[in-house]
Amino acid sequence: MSTPIIEHYNRPPCALHYMSRAFLPTSGLPADADFPDIRLRWSGMCIEPAQLQLFRQTTGLSSPTDVSILYPHVFGFRLQMALLTHRAYPLSIWNVLQIRNRLVRYKLFDPLDSFDMETRIGRHRYVAKGIEIDLLSRMTRGDECYWQSRITYLYRGRFGQPPSADTSHKSPPLTDATLVERWNMPNQGRREFGSLTGDYNGLHLWSWTARRFGFAAAFLHPQRVAAMCLARLAMPDVAAQTLDLWIKGPVFYGAEVVLSASQVANEVKFGLSLEGDERAALIGLVQAGAKEIERDID
Repeated sequence: MSTPIIEHYNRPPCALHYMSRAFLPTSGLPADADFPDIRLRWSGMCIEPAQLQLFRQTTGLSSPTDVSILYPHVFGFRLQMALLTHRAYPLSIWNVLQIRNRLVRYKLFDPLDSFDMETRIGRHRYVAKGIEIDLLSRMTRGDECYWQSRITYLYRGRFGQPPSADTSHKSPPLTDATLVERWNMPNQGRREFGSLTGDYNGLHLWSWTARRFGFAAAFLHPQRVAAMCLARLAMPDVAAQTLDLWIKGPVFYGAEVVLSASQVANEVKFGLSLEGDERAALIGLVQAGAKEIERDID
């Protein structure tokens, strides 16, 4: 096993720094090679009231009693960006898509507390379209873990390995879902939400940039879309929750969207699609209780 590469932050990773690294060449991943063991640690992370309020304003997801299960992924996304552009990381960020999330909240957060977050490389697997890699994060206060995540990214291309037969990550069917609401996605809030995530990718800002990469127009960050869905659903009223997301396609600014959902006991399954498109752009599953994530974060 390779020696861990550990970096410490006492403040949010600088977007100018990691965004500029995105333009540097990468080494590539040779056949049979493994990813380096990169671990980024942010100490003294605080949930700023102004940022939490901006999150609520740009998503409509507001609760006076707790911090959303989505929020740590949003404000901790700078660690994801810093890792994916790290000089030791072998693949280019310009060829990556975020395709799945598992977010687990163990207990409610007190916004007045400070926390520590670590993000590191987890497992990877070869698939028909390329290679998937997991980034694992956890948010702690002292010895207590408040929140964990597994964020899966897809790199398209050929990597010299046969695809895995693993099908455990397939999204659930939506055959029993019924209509919840139709609405138009906003056009505003692009830079504001980018200031929360630290993700200033032009795909989320300008349609001319998105078209250069083959998309019809600029589209919202998937966690903003997910938050807008959760704001319209009856969430389980418990501290310990698990949210799984399958990110299937872009949701464009100004687009008319359709949200459908089904609920059984303490489980909510939902899908969001563009009006006139039968395919879901986002599928989610909210469950009461904390489900398992890999236990290989030291």
